[in-house]
Amino acid sequence: MPPHQDTLVNSTVVPFEPAALPARLKRLGHHDVLERWRAVDRSAHDPHIVAVVGDDGEDWAAAPLVTARPHTAYLKIVDAVGDVPAAVEAVVAHARNRELAQVKWEGWTVTPEAAATAGFAPLSPPLTHAEGASGPGAGHVRWLHDEAVDEPPYYGQTTHFTCGAVTALVAQAHAGRLPKESFDRRAELTLWRDATNFPACEPVGLGVAVRRAWPSSQVTVFLDVDRPVLLGHYPQDEQGWRAVLQETSRAEAGRVGVPIDSQHLSMTAIRSALGRREHVLLLVSLAEMQGFDVPHWVLCHGAVPGAVVIEDPWTNTAAGDTWVDAHLLPVPPPSLDAMSTISPDGFRGAVIIGSPERRTALPPEPGA
Repeated sequence: MPPHQDTLVNSTVVPFEPAALPARLKRLGHHDVLERWRAVDRSAHDPHIVAVVGDDGEDWAAAPLVTARPHTAYLKIVDAVGDVPAAVEAVVAHARNRELAQVKWEGWTVTPEAAATAGFAPLSPPLTHAEGASGPGAGHVRWLHDEAVDEPPYYGQTTHFTCGAVTALVAQAHAGRLPKESFDRRAELTLWRDATNFPACEPVGLGVAVRRAWPSSQVTVFLDVDRPVLLGHYPQDEQGWRAVLQETSRAEAGRVGVPIDSQHLSMTAIRSALGRREHVLLLVSLAEMQGFDVPHWVLCHGAVPGAVVIEDPWTNTAAGDTWVDAHLLPVPPPSLDAMSTISPDGFRGAVIIGSPERRTALPPEPGA
């Protein structure tokens, strides 16, 4: 896509209050669009309007609704009303002022041609939506730097517990080791069944399942505690048998050739792996991005200045969160570091999938 020249517009940022829409917004019309903006509680995603001020200095010429997941490096245009090109340029300038990595645009009302004219590239539509999710049929992205990020397919997990399996499948599809036509719910549930600790996937079991499914893939598990994990919320009598399953996974890792590295996987090491075109399945908590402390797997697959680019197979529909948010999602390394420090004792779990020719290994830590 040729470089797009930004134009300067006179804009102001106003919080979006669905119960008290500004008169200047209502005068722009598009009442069906405004009703969609108010249909869900977007308050957790900092909803605001980047209003373009008209020539009279009073009325608004355009108003886009903008949201974003907390602790990320993007803005999302839900819709824009009025002078749409001016609205979009105002949002891009707003994002640049905040030194963000990208602007996304949900395809509720914008045409692909209009999005392209504004400097946006189309996002590939999802292979499937997350369970209970809804969203636009199209989405668009505009990166605010010159580095390209290869786009993996987006696949929304079809259950509440198959995030680990989905991230592994997306990684293998992105690497060309899983044909698109084979990436479906059967593949999702089959891999989950082999990896699960009932119902979650812990790091060692997930790494072993990936290795068994793709024997030529080089797989390394990173887990900096030598004990069963993700069991604290179960009753004591249910922790025991799950711990036995995790011990079995560790034994199986030795048999199938999956090393378990006990070093703490740093953000620098993650970016280095991505620079080698490896894929990092990273265990995170959703507390930072969604407001509830639930363990969850995401895929790290690219890096841009100031952010690691992830795929999140789950979306929070109740907050207006859609696949456009979760796909090609840039997260600053300090935020990702916080998200992937899993309570109660701050462990980190990850699975790195390398190329068939290379096995992942961390360099020695300074002073080691």
